[in-house]
Formats: sequence, structure tokens, C-alpha cells
Amino acid sequence: MPRLEEHCWRRSCTSRVESNNYSRENWVASKAEEMMSIITSVLSNVYGSLHSLQTANLIRRGLVLFTVGVFLALVLNLLQVQRNVTLFPEEVMATLFSSAWWIPPCCGTAAAVVGLLYPCIDSHLGEPHKFKREWASVMRCIAVFVGINHASAKLDFANNVQLSLTLAALSLGLWWTFDRSRSGFGLGIGTAFLATVITQLLVYNGVYQYTYPDFLYVRSWLPCIFFSGGVTVGNIGRQLAMGGVEKLHND
Repeated sequence: MPRLEEHCWRRSCTSRVESNNYSRENWVASKAEEMMSIITSVLSNVYGSLHSLQTANLIRRGLVLFTVGVFLALVLNLLQVQRNVTLFPEEVMATLFSSAWWIPPCCGTAAAVVGLLYPCIDSHLGEPHKFKREWASVMRCIAVFVGINHASAKLDFANNVQLSLTLAALSLGLWWTFDRSRSGFGLGIGTAFLATVITQLLVYNGVYQYTYPDFLYVRSWLPCIFFSGGVTVGNIGRQLAMGGVEKLHND
């Protein structure tokens, strides 16, 4: 009988130890699961906050670029109309600033797209643009672009070829002075080509017309204007993106 009682006692103690070990393992597992859930929740909240900040920053940059594009379209198109470089039908001449109503929104949208593309392409190529990255340089670039557009309407040359070559040299000088990046040059060429094709289609369909066209339905210097405009808007977009990145780091 004593042996039986001792055996039962030993089995009871072993069961208690095993039960305590099992309960301790369950407690550790539950705590680890709780910690993992907390870490996952914190990481998801941080990711959501960063994503919302990036989205808000992207929308803000797009709105600024759209506003800049609308303003430049109004001012520059007014200059072209006053100098009789572009002619619109009489029914659209009574709209804002004596130009077609659809030009400012289209130019604003194009400016937003191009300005957002420049920093994205820089990031994709792994070549962050660091040449003259300050707002004073951007403002000088805008002034040079307005001057090139003004020259296209005011300067008188013996023929359009001389004017086109002069504006091409000025546009390349603008790129060399304020950009000097492969991505900027490539996107400027792409912007000039696409915008020229769209303009050709608009003029071909009688939406408006150019006086003395010498490059199919438009003037031969028009791609130079689009190229310099793309580089200018791209520099604005890069500067806005750099400010947005600094703000995200500070936050």
C-alpha cells in the first residue's frame, strides 16, 4: 500500500509539472501573439500614414502644376493671339483673355502630367537631379521660357528657318543652363513631339490655325516652344517634389 500511494503521488506531481509547463507555454505563446499583433498594427498604421501623406503631397503638387500651366497658357496664348500668330474662329474670341476656353485646362493638365513625370523618371533611373536645385533658378528658368515664347511672336527674321534655328538654340541653352540631365532632355523631346502632333491634329480639324504655316499645318519653331516648356515645367515639378520629400522626412 505505501508503494501504491507513493506511485500515485509521483504521478500526480508529474501531471502538475506537465500542466504547469503547458500553461506556461500557452502564456508565452499568447503573449508573443499579442506582441506580434501590436507590431503589425503599428506598422500598418505607419504605412497608412506615409501612404496618405504621399498621396496628399502628390495631389498638392499636381494642383500647383495645374495652376502654373493654366497661368502660363493664358499669358502666352494671349501674346500669340495679339501678334496674330494664332487665329481662332470668331465665336471663341469672346471668352476669357480672348482665347479658346479649352486651352488653359488642357495646358494645366499637361503641365501637371509632365511636372509629375520628371521626378518619377529621375527616381526610376536612379539619377536624382541636383543641378541648380533652388527656387531662384526655377524662377529664372520660367523667365527665360517666357522670353523664348515672346521672341517667337515678336522677332522678325528673313525666313522661318532662321527663326526656328534661333529658338532651337535658345531652347537647348535653357536646358543646358537649368537642367543638363538625360531624363530632362529625353522628356523634353518626347513632350515636344507629342504636343506638336496633337497641335497638328487640332489645326488639321479646323479648331484654330497658324498664320504662315511652314511645318505641315503649324510653324516650324513650335516644337522648340514645347521643348523649353517641358523642361521648365519639369524643373518646377522637381523642385516641388524635393520640398515634399523634405517635408515627409521632417514629419
